[in-house]
This record gives sequence, C-alpha cells and structure tokens, in this order.
Amino acid sequence: MAPISKECDFLVIGGGSGGLACARRASGQWGAKTIAVESNRLGGTCVNVGCVPKKVTWNAAAIAETLHEAASYGFQIKHTAPFDFKTFKHKRDDYVKRLNGIYERNLEKDHVEYLHGRAHLLSKNEVEVVLHNGSKETIRAKKILLATGGHPNIPNTPGAEMGITSDGFFDLETLPKRVALVGAGYIAVEMAGMFHHLGSETHLFIRHETFLRPFDPMIQETIVKEYERQGIHIHRNSSQSKIEKKDDKWMTMHYTDKTSPNGNTLDIDCLLWAIGRSPEVEDLGLDKAGVKQDGKGHIIADDYQNTNIENIYSLGDVCGKIELTPVAIAAGRQLANRLFGGDKYTDAKLDYTNIPSVVFAHPEVGSIGLTEQEARDRFGDDNVKIYRTDFTAMYYAMMPAEAKAPTAYKLVCTGPEEKVVGLHILGSGCAEMLQGFGVAVKMGARKRDFDACVAIHPTSAEELVTLK
Repeated sequence: MAPISKECDFLVIGGGSGGLACARRASGQWGAKTIAVESNRLGGTCVNVGCVPKKVTWNAAAIAETLHEAASYGFQIKHTAPFDFKTFKHKRDDYVKRLNGIYERNLEKDHVEYLHGRAHLLSKNEVEVVLHNGSKETIRAKKILLATGGHPNIPNTPGAEMGITSDGFFDLETLPKRVALVGAGYIAVEMAGMFHHLGSETHLFIRHETFLRPFDPMIQETIVKEYERQGIHIHRNSSQSKIEKKDDKWMTMHYTDKTSPNGNTLDIDCLLWAIGRSPEVEDLGLDKAGVKQDGKGHIIADDYQNTNIENIYSLGDVCGKIELTPVAIAAGRQLANRLFGGDKYTDAKLDYTNIPSVVFAHPEVGSIGLTEQEARDRFGDDNVKIYRTDFTAMYYAMMPAEAKAPTAYKLVCTGPEEKVVGLHILGSGCAEMLQGFGVAVKMGARKRDFDACVAIHPTSAEELVTLK
C-alpha cells in the first residue's frame, strides 16, 4: 500500500453542490481540516450541465415565447436575423466558467484544500486520489463523505450512441432542425419546451399516456394537453427499436407508438435520451470499504446521511433519495453541523418531508407535499378534501382563444382542520410563487390560514387564497 501523503479530519469526495456545502461548513465554520476532491469541474451537475445552464436556456426560450405573444399587445416586431444560438451558447459557457472560479475561490476562503482528481476508497479511512496530472495522493481521513452525484443513462437500443444526453445538450453548437427526446421526467419535459420555443421541430417520446407521472394527475393532464396545443409532437406508448445513420447530419429513428403500433420512422438531426440517471459509483471502491448499495447502485444512507460503515457518510444524487440541488446543500450543511458543530447539533439532520420542487416547463409546474391519490391512500377518502381551480391568467386576456395557456391550482387538505398536505400549481410564475407557499405548507398551514391571507389583486397567486 502506498504511504500516506495527507491526513485530514474530513475528506469530501465529490465537488458538487452538496459536497462543497458540507466541506465549506465543516472547515469554514467549524474548523475541521477538510480536503475536497473533484474529478470534473467544480459545482457538479447543477452548475455545469444542470440547473444553472438549463435555467439560462429556459430564460432564452421564455423570451422567444414573449416575442411571439407581443403582437397581441400591439407590438409589431420584425425579425432581422434568426436566434443566434451559437453566440448564446458561448455566453452561457462563459457564465458557467465564472461560477467554477467562484466555487474554487470560496473553497480557498473557507480553507478547504481542493484536489482535482479521481478518488478511490482503499479502506474505511484511506483513499487514493489520482490527480489530474497523473500523480497520486493517499489520504487518511477520520471521516469521509461520498457525494459523487450521478450521470445520465443511455439505453441498449442499437445505434443509441448516436444520441446525446442532458450533458450533451449543453455542448450543442447549433440548434437542431428536428429533435427527438426520449423520456417522461422533468429533464425531458424541460428540454422539449426549450427546443420547441427556440425553434426546433420537437418530438417527445414517452412510454405511457402522460409525462411527469410522479406529479399530481392535474399536472400531468394539463401540461400534456398544453404541450400538444403549442405544437410539440407527443408520441405516447412509444418504444425505439434502432437508430440508423442517414448522412453526416441526420439519423433515422425506428419506433412504435400509439398511432403507429406496427412501426414508423422519423428522420432527425438530434436525439436526446432522458431516460433516467445512475449513481456515479463505478470506480469509487465501495467494496473495499464495505459500503452497501441498493439494487440500483445507490449508496444506502439513513436520514442522518450515515452509511453502514462508521465514519463514512453519503448524500445527494448518489443516494437517490430526492435528487435536487437544494436538498443536497441542506443535507450537507446539516451533516457538517452534526459531525463538527458540537453538542448543540448532535441530532442535526435534514427533514426530507414537504420539499418543494419545480419543473421549468412552458408553463412552469410547482409541487409540494402529497398528490391527491397519495393523500387518499394515507388518510382515506373521507378525510381528504380537494380545492381546485382552472382559469386563464390575465396576461392572456389580449390574445385569441387558441393562444391562451392554462393555469391550474390544487390544494390537498386533510382532517377536520383541513391541513394543507399538498399544493400543486401550473402556470406562469409558479416557480417563484411556490417558494413562499412552500413555507406555509412546511409550517403546517390549514385551509383557513390560506383564506385569512388577503389576496393581492390582480395576480394569479390570489386564487390560492380565495379557493372555494
């Protein structure tokens, strides 16, 4: 075994949002000698190929949507040139690079030693790091955090390698003319909306009748119908048999769907697989330390982020619990508090209940708490009351009927107190709206608490405090 070259109190493997939040809190606030290891760019999926560049692209798509709608308000806008996707892409890349630099400076500020390399467990307290320059370090750590995140999956379909994943989406230099996306989760739905509004002919292939299936049925039904109204081609009950190269730019997808059960083909110049993600554990050396995984390869960790091995912890996407950046950040900070913050924090952990989430679709979707069916299953039909409204936001008052997008809200309440156990919203502005209402739900608000709040008029959000 190689000699020990470094020792520390806390070794964090993975420089994504959760790992960095934990490392900075451990070192900067509690003074633990901390080393952070990352094999790629600092910031993880969120900063580099996730939330951040996705939201920038969503903003561009939303601007394109607004320009299209401007005529209804009397604006006559002449397009003198098409959307300059290449310039936009490079500006987005520059923004991400600035964030990478900020993350590294923040580590320095909080006295976290940063190693750019790939880490492999040798035992429960020793790790080998193969650095970017090819040299090696062997580190002995009193405590180790595994926060290595995940990566997108590609199916075994013949020719699947001609497609890209969500990672490759951010490498595109030109906007596709016709794109096929395969998947029904938030990544597929968000990217389908962005492609469509930026000008690509967009086809979304899903295995069932609806997408976003973990969400409340109101969300599923409304957003599917709206995407079809906008002109996105939804291929229900679909499967792909093979992908064939047509020429230097185009490929042919062979598929079946609800309307073509005997098979059909589609020529496309971009194919994006969004069929799920797997934990980044392939060469982590979990077996050498005895760390247990579940059937999908995720590291098993309890609510305190403990693995089955003492002094080895795990959080974020590699655990597969709730794969959201703010969840990993919050869990990381609580773990650092518990491990290094003294007696005051001996029971510190993240509460994984009632975590709000948003899908940056067109329009936006927001959700917190239980779906209607989950509430009925848990509390019984007689103990659940639903408040729902469907309406057209005032923004669309100036537009023809065929151009009006939907807004739909639902409160799921339970018991004689009508405690709000679920809130589901779809429509313009829902992402910003949900953060505030999420506080209310987290605090245990009841329907009468919503009713007691005076409405802000005219807004769409006022409908949530005037439901009958």
